[in-house]
Amino acid sequence: MRKALIAVGLIVLVIGLLWPWLGRIPLGRLPGDIVITRPGFKFYFPVTTSIIISVIIAVIMKIFK
Repeated sequence: MRKALIAVGLIVLVIGLLWPWLGRIPLGRLPGDIVITRPGFKFYFPVTTSIIISVIIAVIMKIFK
């Protein structure tokens, strides 16, 4: 349990340090992300972004396992 918490803490630290550059990655604006805009209403569902993030997390978990 301690190793997992340390790994999560390090990942959060790295993401926090890289945040200014991570904003340039077009995640959230990929083809396949659903955006419905109407007057007074905006619905956003990042389908493609969710799949990509899931694959990246699975690969990272496989590496650390």
